[in-house]
Amino acid sequence: MLEQIIKSYNEAIFDTDREQALHVIHSAITQGVSPEDVIFKIVIPAIEQMVKSISEDFDANLAQHFMTAQIAAEVTEEMLAHFSKPPQVIGRVVIGTAEGDLHSLGKRIVMGCLKAQMIEVTDLGVNVPAERFVAEAVAHGARVIGISAMMAHTARGENGCLRVRQLLQERGLEGKIKIIVGGAPFRFDHELYRTVQADAWAEDGISAGKIITDLIREVQP
Repeated sequence: MLEQIIKSYNEAIFDTDREQALHVIHSAITQGVSPEDVIFKIVIPAIEQMVKSISEDFDANLAQHFMTAQIAAEVTEEMLAHFSKPPQVIGRVVIGTAEGDLHSLGKRIVMGCLKAQMIEVTDLGVNVPAERFVAEAVAHGARVIGISAMMAHTARGENGCLRVRQLLQERGLEGKIKIIVGGAPFRFDHELYRTVQADAWAEDGISAGKIITDLIREVQP
């Protein structure tokens, strides 16, 4: 039964058919599939499969990737309320688009994937000043700051990741809060994250979840 449900869900995801995907999930619950299995055996594997299938031409498939992540986030929010016991949150992250950058699609894709992977996310929006990244990370007890930049000048700019790193150092937070970056400039130049003094970069939502999990464990008290 589960294999057929997984197949039907994956087909709906591939077709970016939100209504069908939700129908499959609700039918699965009716048939006795647990909310936990919905997340960990259906939703997360579907994201992983989608990322693999479009990784060769990521930019051309942004809409499909976005829909997959949004459906995953929606299903996750619904299922979490019905877990037999509260799920263990891996950690917290604040995420936003760097100052001067108004692009939000990539950030929203990552957020959807992170929620499905039990990482608590606070969305700071777009055009976020470095000072706010740090202030919100402290306020929410976040161990990781995620900075999205879709243009080279905002990725490299003095008000982006470089400034966030400076603020962490000035406030004695170096080593306590990690920085991860993502966006088109980092896919074109895999070493750019080092130039802007980030701790890591991620190409997509699934890899972001795994990398952020590792970063959280590095600084978890």
